[in-house]
Amino acid sequence: MSSLLNFRQQLSESELRFFETLTTPTRIQTFLDEIPYSTEHLYRCPLRVLRERVAHCFDGALFAAATLEHLGHVPMILEMVPNGRDDDHLLTLYKRNGHWGAVAKSNYVGLRFREPVYRNLRELVMSYFEQFYNVDREKTLRSYSLPLNLKVFDKWNWMTGDESLEQIAQRLDRIRKIPLLTQSMVSKLSVVDERTYQTGLIGADLAGLYKPSMKKK
Repeated sequence: MSSLLNFRQQLSESELRFFETLTTPTRIQTFLDEIPYSTEHLYRCPLRVLRERVAHCFDGALFAAATLEHLGHVPMILEMVPNGRDDDHLLTLYKRNGHWGAVAKSNYVGLRFREPVYRNLRELVMSYFEQFYNVDREKTLRSYSLPLNLKVFDKWNWMTGDESLEQIAQRLDRIRKIPLLTQSMVSKLSVVDERTYQTGLIGADLAGLYKPSMKKK
């Protein structure tokens, strides 16, 4: 049985009716934006996200992947990797007319939805560069992973149980990463200006923000 079929069979009638209203990537993003950002150090499968109405970026990415698969897309996620002084961030990928877009749950305004207008994954990831910063105002994005197709985890029912979620996280850690910046580029980066910094934190749950050590690496 596919993970999606198992997921649908476990929904109540009211849950299924709601799930079937998420008919576009934009509607999926709206749902993720409307639920609170989880500050807990645990993973929730898509079924729990739907029922508990809370998620962080990992949970939100898997929920979006499950919903996009229901809409006929491949359930693919991509990890954006920082410099060691910030949280990783996950994107759920989708394609329309040969161009990439993304859905994402984030505590930062600028790390969420992207329209499918990017010709390749590097273009898509670089659209997040200026908004990918930490509370010390450092621009922290450094690389991204090759996409991970979550269909390979169907045998563990990743949509309805938490047991396989750590395996997904570990697989993301092992996947090859594509660097974005040279050391020369990194050495000349400016800090984030005040207006961009404050705008990016509108509506953020401060308890969920990564706090790098005072001593820089």
